[in-house]
Amino acid sequence: MDDQLDSVDFALAAFTDRGQWQVQDIASPAFASVESLSHALRRLPGDGAVAMVAVDEDFFVIVRVEGSTTKVLLSDVTAADEWELARSALDFLGLPPFDGSDENDVAPAGELDLLADLGMPAPDMAVLIDDDDLYPDEMLSDVARVIGFGELFDDAVGFTSA
Repeated sequence: MDDQLDSVDFALAAFTDRGQWQVQDIASPAFASVESLSHALRRLPGDGAVAMVAVDEDFFVIVRVEGSTTKVLLSDVTAADEWELARSALDFLGLPPFDGSDENDVAPAGELDLLADLGMPAPDMAVLIDDDDLYPDEMLSDVARVIGFGELFDDAVGFTSA
């Protein structure tokens, strides 16, 4: 499990405080599972927060909490064959474990529309996830830009130079 936590490229939380987006790192082990991520997000100010976790340049998970509601999006179900975080996403969603029978069966799982009210509708999210030329961090940067905290995101993950 520790090896898997070390393979997390980044884990960020985004939330609004007094109408302004804020971005902060999520510390280990809070990004180990969907449940721990949602718990960490509920501790942040405001009415809701979004976690974005990219793992091993392989897949991402977005978790969004609003009040008692938690929504989850896993970018690639095949990641559940190897990664505990991805398995926890499938478990949370009530989906069967990925059986690993077809590694070419790459598909997202969860709620493609979890950020629709913030400007990222499900069809746009689906197109982004389907883009084989983008790494998960690049996809999440695009999502962050669309919903309003792209510059903060890019600064936090080191996409911008000082």
